[in-house]
Amino acid sequence: MARFTGKTVVVTGASRGIGAAIAKRFARDGAGVVVSANEEAVEGVADDIRADGGTATAFIGDVTDRADVATLYDTAEDTFGHVDISVQNAGVITIAPIEKMTEAEWDRIMDVNTKGVFLCCQEAIARMRKHGSGGRLINTASGQARQGFIYTPHYAASKFGVVGITQSLAKEVAKEGITVNAFCPGIIDTDMWAYNDEAWGKLLGDYKPGELMAEWVSSIPMGRAGTGADVAGLVAFLASDDAAYITGQTINVDGGLIMS
Repeated sequence: MARFTGKTVVVTGASRGIGAAIAKRFARDGAGVVVSANEEAVEGVADDIRADGGTATAFIGDVTDRADVATLYDTAEDTFGHVDISVQNAGVITIAPIEKMTEAEWDRIMDVNTKGVFLCCQEAIARMRKHGSGGRLINTASGQARQGFIYTPHYAASKFGVVGITQSLAKEVAKEGITVNAFCPGIIDTDMWAYNDEAWGKLLGDYKPGELMAEWVSSIPMGRAGTGADVAGLVAFLASDDAAYITGQTINVDGGLIMS
């Protein structure tokens, strides 16, 4: 029997990158997966899962909209009967000097990265409580939840907020068999990091595309950028029975880049 047979997993921000890798990992391990994002590309991820023999349904919605979030979890229950694992992965970033950063940028980053995690956790907990069989909440933080970086105070604040939400909720729901953990990806080979390389490269010096990321990767003890599969392995562990006594934790997955 596959590790997550009979389990239902909701993954937000699942149209690409880390979220798509997490969704595909759970599907390979036997779960029924609801892949969610705010773009049609998420349909392709669900198609890929089904083509590989897995079970998935796609949902297009906005994690900052309470009604959309409720409908997302309705979809999970209507399709699979219950919600066992919820991965709050939707996230966005912008990079700008403080004098050029707009209030709209600040609000957007906080809304998606922090409020979106709160709304999804709130809804997932309600469904888990209703079914009374516990569950797993896993939140995407960042290396910037450990240490803020230049030109991204809004992003750092949003990810520190994710850690706070994780710790607070873990204490609230622990006795109900629901664990709440987070993870901090480092430099991962994704579309977001391609943007980071370009945007930070322009602000930090005369870098050509790929040069800044290569410079940063050289400082990783393991000597390489991470992959979505690297992150998905940790998430699958945190969702498993092997992690039943782990809650309120935030774990780095970054090749040793940040050791704290």
